[in-house]
Amino acid sequence: MMVMIRKLRRAGHFRRCLLSAVVVLPILTTETDAQNLFQRIDSILTCNYRKGAIDTAYVVRPSTKWTVKARLNVSGAKIEAEGLEDGVPFNSEAKADYKTTVSVAATYLGFSLSAALNPAKLLGRYNDYELNFNSYGRRFGFDIIYQNAHNFTGWHDKEGMPRMELPADMMSVKTLNLNTFYCFNSRRFSYPAAFSQSYIQRRSAGSFMLAASAMGQHATLNRQQEIELKMTNIGIGAGYGYNYVPSKQWLLHISALPTFIVYSNTKMTFNDTKLPLHYHFPEVIITGRGAVVRQMGNKFFGMSMVFNFTNVGNEKNLAVHNIKWRVRAFLGFRF
Repeated sequence: MMVMIRKLRRAGHFRRCLLSAVVVLPILTTETDAQNLFQRIDSILTCNYRKGAIDTAYVVRPSTKWTVKARLNVSGAKIEAEGLEDGVPFNSEAKADYKTTVSVAATYLGFSLSAALNPAKLLGRYNDYELNFNSYGRRFGFDIIYQNAHNFTGWHDKEGMPRMELPADMMSVKTLNLNTFYCFNSRRFSYPAAFSQSYIQRRSAGSFMLAASAMGQHATLNRQQEIELKMTNIGIGAGYGYNYVPSKQWLLHISALPTFIVYSNTKMTFNDTKLPLHYHFPEVIITGRGAVVRQMGNKFFGMSMVFNFTNVGNEKNLAVHNIKWRVRAFLGFRF
């Protein structure tokens, strides 16, 4: 009797163990499949990340897969106008409040995720809206900047008249800037090395570039009478960029991409009166960039700058200059 009880107990224990194995085995198989799938994806991404027609004596990929960066961004905008008003020369200038953001970004084999915070906006001190989107590849790259600002302040000088101050909330401006480029010497010259740090420039090199730019703006000024300005400009041109590597740990970048406006549609409205502004050569959109990067092992830090300048019109009638800039300080780690 006792032997039979032991056999039944052993049989019950075996069934429990068998049942546990049946339940656990698919889980282990699923985890293994997931690991294998992740390894295959990682292998494909790594292969794609490492490949490319580059001269490794000049440009290389970082040996690590992960990059984490902290960034401080400051941007500003200014509009200048000069010309004749009722036959009398005038000058005016308006500036938007500076925008400051703090952001963090994580990049894995070229895929990035970032988050940004504007302290002044959280405190209710900055009510404008601005979007900056950029991409810097080996051959192609672009910057897109959109700003909707209501905090322009400035002044207006008319010959023989006292200066007129422009308080906040009187001027509303919506502006879109776009610049794109194509790099010829992408094997030895790297824009990403200076601006996204996804490559490392090992030796000095430069490149000629083709460029295209576009700028659209809608500005409204409510003074004694409402003044509305609408402009659309498209330009094409060429420029040059250079990465200077004075030592193994330093990179200095500078580039200029001037484009001549080939399409311009600018109109100014005083109340119900429309005044078209005729094209006057040369009208240009110029994009300038600069950067300083310091490498220290798997740590790097530095600053970069993007500057947009648009000039349309004629000083004998009306000339408008738009300036948009962004400065970025960054600190990053690779692992």
